[in-house]
Amino acid sequence: MISVDDDGSSLLEVLRDRVGVRSVKDGCSPQGQCGCCTVLVDGQPRVSCVTPARRVGGRAITTVEGLDDADVWADAFTATGASQCGFCTPGIIVRLSALRDRKGPLNETMVKGALKAHLCRCTGWQTIVEAAVQLPGLDPQRDLAAAAARAQLEGRNAQSVGPEVALGAGGFADDSAPSDALVAVRGSDGGWIVEDTMVGARSASGKVQGRRTTQETGSPIALPAGEFVFTLQTSWVDPAYLETDASWANPGEAAVSPLVNGGAFGAKLETTVTGVAEALASEHGRPVRVLASREDTARFGPKRAPIAAGIRADGTGVIHVARTPGITEAIASVAPLLEVIEVDVAGPVTSASIRGAGWAEAAVLIGALEPGPLQSPDGATATATFDGSVIDVVVDCGRPLDEVVLRSYCIGAAHMAYSWVTSESLSVDADGEVLDLTVRSFGVVRAADMPEVNVTIESSGSEPINGSDVVFAAVAGAVWRDRSHASVWPTG
Repeated sequence: MISVDDDGSSLLEVLRDRVGVRSVKDGCSPQGQCGCCTVLVDGQPRVSCVTPARRVGGRAITTVEGLDDADVWADAFTATGASQCGFCTPGIIVRLSALRDRKGPLNETMVKGALKAHLCRCTGWQTIVEAAVQLPGLDPQRDLAAAAARAQLEGRNAQSVGPEVALGAGGFADDSAPSDALVAVRGSDGGWIVEDTMVGARSASGKVQGRRTTQETGSPIALPAGEFVFTLQTSWVDPAYLETDASWANPGEAAVSPLVNGGAFGAKLETTVTGVAEALASEHGRPVRVLASREDTARFGPKRAPIAAGIRADGTGVIHVARTPGITEAIASVAPLLEVIEVDVAGPVTSASIRGAGWAEAAVLIGALEPGPLQSPDGATATATFDGSVIDVVVDCGRPLDEVVLRSYCIGAAHMAYSWVTSESLSVDADGEVLDLTVRSFGVVRAADMPEVNVTIESSGSEPINGSDVVFAAVAGAVWRDRSHASVWPTG
């Protein structure tokens, strides 16, 4: 039995900040939409970030550490590649374990139904379903050092692979913060509020969580003038990584990177939270945790630069793209015949570091003229086909190192591409303010709505390079062909 004072904290805040259970993750608090903080209350799954701690007094709370079969689930997730960064998987395992306890062995329909309460951006869902329906009996034993090396290539950042990652012990920045650290959150005026506790900081911030807008989304850039075979307009898109930017620092020391166990698809490379943590720790003379909310990442985090483009039969054409450092060079790396014109657009910050930014759009346009293998700037190749129900992918990115990890990343990239073409966009007003401020409003496709993905791995025997990024581009092109090359994304 654990007793804490009632200061209005959520169950999530009590578990993480008072009890020190860091497997329970905060991906959207207090929106209650991502499922990363799922625990069992008297055996029933509950999203802890919107559960007042006072309402569960005297009741049994079970986190992933308390599951009798946690190790079995962790082995299964490792064996199928169902956990990449490992941020969302503890909550998913908690829910699926409880479902299996009630219903017995799980089938695909049951698992996909349960996953409606969760979001996973990395894996594309399929490997999670495979792990759950094959449980138990999956053996994760293989060369995990080679697996981590492949994961680092795909995530473009150091990343661990192993059963502990599936259980949330991948080493995320905020998980290692000292228990006596001050907490800093962004206030309503954009500044940082520093208090002793998370509940105190959020209360002092005076912020009211934004919700999803009813305003329509659309491309902010007009198509270039001219006669083209294919045209394409894209909207603002959020990378939708689950672990929001977080860091902490001791006075006079370098801050912990928010990239500890995952690259956030390139979107955290230009994060500001490390500098904020260092400055606040020096100012207060104590360790300080800096935590961006989901609303913060929606408003201030980098987005995929929208484009409006046209391509002619001879491969020449024009791309208008939101002004972004490095984007012209990225496009030219795969499409030197396309004229790139950067334009000023009112909207959130954009980044050329995000997965395939610029060059993936250009490759999709070129592939529309001559369907076939696409090549990334790294030199990896991929082909993809989509018949409306199954996505087939063939990828060559040098020696695989670990086929489980490579397959998982390719499936995840296929999911991201399918979502990008069909459903993902952000509503941004005329002044450039992001209006969609909840994680569910980004349009990420759910497990129940994701087509099956088949991955064939080929190898030329060359040095291993990133392969999932070119899969992302190839699948986007295949889905676009299936949607009759509709000029505006998302196609719906």
